[in-house]
Amino acid sequence: MKQEGEKRFALLLAAKDSEYVKKVYGGYFNVFVGAFGDPGERWDLYRVVEGDFPDLDHLDDYDGFVVSGSPYDAYGNDYWILQLCLLLQTLDAMHKKVLGICFGHQVLCRALGGKVGKALSGWDIGLREITLVKELLPANILLEDADEIPHSLSLIECHQDEVWEVPTGAEVIAFSDKTGTEMFIISDHILGIQGHPEYTKDILYNLIDRLVTNNSIELSFAEEAKLSLENSEPDCKYWECICKSFLKGRLIDHATMKIASIC
Repeated sequence: MKQEGEKRFALLLAAKDSEYVKKVYGGYFNVFVGAFGDPGERWDLYRVVEGDFPDLDHLDDYDGFVVSGSPYDAYGNDYWILQLCLLLQTLDAMHKKVLGICFGHQVLCRALGGKVGKALSGWDIGLREITLVKELLPANILLEDADEIPHSLSLIECHQDEVWEVPTGAEVIAFSDKTGTEMFIISDHILGIQGHPEYTKDILYNLIDRLVTNNSIELSFAEEAKLSLENSEPDCKYWECICKSFLKGRLIDHATMKIASIC
C-alpha cells in the first residue's frame, strides 16, 4: 500500500543480473535506482524475465514504471514477453508513466502498435551522439531552462534491434546517424529511449567482453566500440534529469512561482 505523499515506482527488470553487476553494484536494480531514484521514494523490483509481475489490482499504487534492457528480442513470443506487452497496454490505458530503456523502448513500441526488428545497420555499441528534436520535447521532460539542453547529447548504446515504426500517435523526438528512432513519446505518459542512460562505462566494458566471449560480436568490432569510450563521456546528468523529470514531473518553487529542477 502506498503511503500518503510517497512517490512509488517499479522497475520491470527484463534481464538477469550479470556476475559483474552483482559484484560491483549489487544488481541492476541498484543501478537504476542510483540513476533515477531520489531519497524518500519507494522503488519495487519485478523480475519480469523470470515471470514476476506486479499485481494488476495494485498498479494504481505506482507513480511510474521503468522497463529495462534485455538480451531477448522485443519481437519474440516468449510467454513473459507477451505478458509484459499486455501489462504495458494496461498501463497505457491507465495513463501511467512508463519509461522504456533499450529493450523496454522496443517492447513499448510493439505493445502499443508499432513495429520493431533487427537493426538494418547492425549492432550499435559504444557512445553515440543523439540529436534531440527540441521543438517536440514535451514540457514534462524539459529541464529548468529548455535553452540549457544541447541539441545533441552523448549516450551509451548497446543494441542490435531497433524501432522500425512508432505506434499511432507517437512522436519521434530524437535520432542519430545510426538509428532513426532514438526516442519516442506518446502523450505525456510514455517515453522510450533506445540507449542506456543508466549505464556507466565500466558496465558497458564488461558487457562488450561478454558479447565477445559468447561470439555475439567480433573482437575487432569490440575493440572499436571500446575505443569510442576512451576519450569521451556520456552526458549522464542530462539523461538522468530527462528521465527523472519525465517520471516525476517538475517541481514548482511556490515562493518564486518558478519551475525548479528536480535533478
